[in-house]
Amino acid sequence: MNVLFIITDQQRADHLGCAGNPDLKTPNLDRLAAEGIRFTNAYVANPICMPNRSTIFTGKYPSVHGVKCNGYNLDTNIPTFSQTLLDRGYHTCSIGKIHLNFYGTPFSRRYNSVESMIPFVFKAKDERSPFPKPYYGLDEVELTIGHGDAVGGHYLDWIKERAPEYFDFLKTRTTKLFDQILYESPIPEEIYQTSYITERTLSFLKRFSEGHYGNKPFFLHCSYPDPHHPVCPPGKYKNMYNPDEIEISSTLSDINKLYNHKVLGTYTNVYRRTSMRETTEEELRKFLAYTYGTISLIDHGVGQILAAINSLGLEKDTIVIFTSDHGDFMGDHGILLKAITHYQGVIRVPFIWKVSGLTKAGTTTNSLASSIDIPSTILNLLKVKRKYHPLGMQGYDLTPILKNPSFKIRDHCIIEEDQDYEESKDRTKLPSLRVRTMITEDNRITIYQGYEDAGDLFDLKNDPHEKHNLWYDENSKELKNKLMNKLLHELIKLQDRTTRRQARA
Repeated sequence: MNVLFIITDQQRADHLGCAGNPDLKTPNLDRLAAEGIRFTNAYVANPICMPNRSTIFTGKYPSVHGVKCNGYNLDTNIPTFSQTLLDRGYHTCSIGKIHLNFYGTPFSRRYNSVESMIPFVFKAKDERSPFPKPYYGLDEVELTIGHGDAVGGHYLDWIKERAPEYFDFLKTRTTKLFDQILYESPIPEEIYQTSYITERTLSFLKRFSEGHYGNKPFFLHCSYPDPHHPVCPPGKYKNMYNPDEIEISSTLSDINKLYNHKVLGTYTNVYRRTSMRETTEEELRKFLAYTYGTISLIDHGVGQILAAINSLGLEKDTIVIFTSDHGDFMGDHGILLKAITHYQGVIRVPFIWKVSGLTKAGTTTNSLASSIDIPSTILNLLKVKRKYHPLGMQGYDLTPILKNPSFKIRDHCIIEEDQDYEESKDRTKLPSLRVRTMITEDNRITIYQGYEDAGDLFDLKNDPHEKHNLWYDENSKELKNKLMNKLLHELIKLQDRTTRRQARA
């Protein structure tokens, strides 16, 4: 079997038409869900890009693989499931964002960018150092770096050939990634980075069908940088959604609850370019409209890719997976973007699987799943023997749920987040913060290092919008103690056990 793994960036679970969104149109992703199985309770292991993407590739929690937050590179000595596939005879390819190495502006002493990546973004092709391969088990790589139209990497080579009149503008834009969170882009939709990723993915599938890779099956990582901010949908997608007609969050006016929170009040609205940004209804509506535009362009690309899979005769032999690396607050409780606050909009993501001969068309499951389960499930579906799996993978194999949507594998999901704010060169110095969350089918409990008298407890069944924190509720004391006890034991269990003591001589 081949594997087509499609991932977006910062897309909420409810940002799909098939998930009940009343405004957003995603006919192609809806069709994929109608042909496979959609998880309604899929969570990330970490709600930040680099840690969760590293978890997807390694099957380990961030506290184990070491990418605790953005800015820590994934150690190349840690095995990835893509390396396992490469070793087992697969052709492994990635097109788009990978983000297992940090490629932003240096902001702390932990900064150690990917080899040659910064010159790779800006220099001409003949001035660069060779791109290291295989790259975390990926033998063929076409990389994008950034978001919106502030994107570098191989995309700039494509632009230089396809639309050289936009090259200088885009090269300059890459240096101003987060100067705004939304704006109007002059880039036409046919050369926007989403279209580039779609075109290069189609090109790969054509080469594969023509036998360019011999008899090898493929693992294809198709990774779109959108809808992560800055949001700037191109062409017709800019005005596809009317901001005044979009349904917005019912908790937009709840910002005071965050400011009054013993922990979160300190971190709210400080790093406005990247995390926990207080918003207004006017800004939110435009942000949503632009976000929906970028998702609709992605959906169009996914439709082209799925059509190619079908027309090239690969449908029955290709596992298709769609997900995102984390979500966005999107106005919930008065804020945009991500980080620290583990509301559902940030930690719950789209999760669709289509496995020919296994998944029943048009099914949904409310069984818990985590992004850490992805590599174990892929390797088991491909019948890779356990002895070849990367040592110490911590996820579960979701295959029983793919066969039977009512099957339960997990009774909880753990979400980690570490932020090293104190090392930032930003003018505002904040203490580092570790956050740990446990999700069950009924509840969310969150604790913060250094704050024994503060935390979060929500009844997700009766309070799905997380309006009422039960942490201080005397009537919920027994429940809190029960969940805290379980969380303690689960955190102990997920510690790294791959190191073994040496036998005595």
